[in-house]
Amino acid sequence: MKNIDRREFVKASLLTAAGATLSINKVLATPSAFQFSQIKLPYDYAALEPNIDATTMDIHYNKHHAAYVKNVNDAIATENIAYATEIEFFSNASKISMKARNNSGGVWNHNFFWQVMKPGVSNLSGKINDAISGTFGSTEKFKEEFTKAAMGRFGSGWAWLISDNGKLKIGSTPNQDNPLMDISELKGTPLLALDVWEHAYYLKYQNKRADYVANWWNVVNWDEVNVRLANAR
Repeated sequence: MKNIDRREFVKASLLTAAGATLSINKVLATPSAFQFSQIKLPYDYAALEPNIDATTMDIHYNKHHAAYVKNVNDAIATENIAYATEIEFFSNASKISMKARNNSGGVWNHNFFWQVMKPGVSNLSGKINDAISGTFGSTEKFKEEFTKAAMGRFGSGWAWLISDNGKLKIGSTPNQDNPLMDISELKGTPLLALDVWEHAYYLKYQNKRADYVANWWNVVNWDEVNVRLANAR
């Protein structure tokens, strides 16, 4: 009887160990949830002076942007959000919490924003110049319309130039929404963006958003916008 009990015990132990191994392998085979990350700032904090001051850039990047990264990844973990890419995340923005939606947009929008600016002169040329002239009639008219979108956004938000199935459009989104989100009224591939949250300009410009917008044109990275247009859907 004791021998039988021992054999049964060993058998049961082996089955338990095998089950545990399968469970571990299953966990290891399951891809980890997608997490958002902050890009390295492409230039020094003072590189966009005098148009955007170094102190604002430092705080904007290291405080505001970094906080969005932490908050969205916390939301992904606590809410068990399993989307695998940024596009999939935004395509389901209507199904996630406001914390996940706002902070995911905050990460992506700022990563995009840093890249469509650069120090020094960047000339509006190439295909984006042709597309702007063909759509809006002139560079001046385009800037006028874009400025209206930036100035017309009440409170916090973003102004955008997008490609919608090859057609250029200008619009704005509230808070940290963007044109990739399924809940956005403005939908398309972002080509250019301007942050009109007060934290983006208040230290230098106080309540003078118009001055901030006007000076921002001096640091637009048109080379990057051309790349975005070439890759637009």
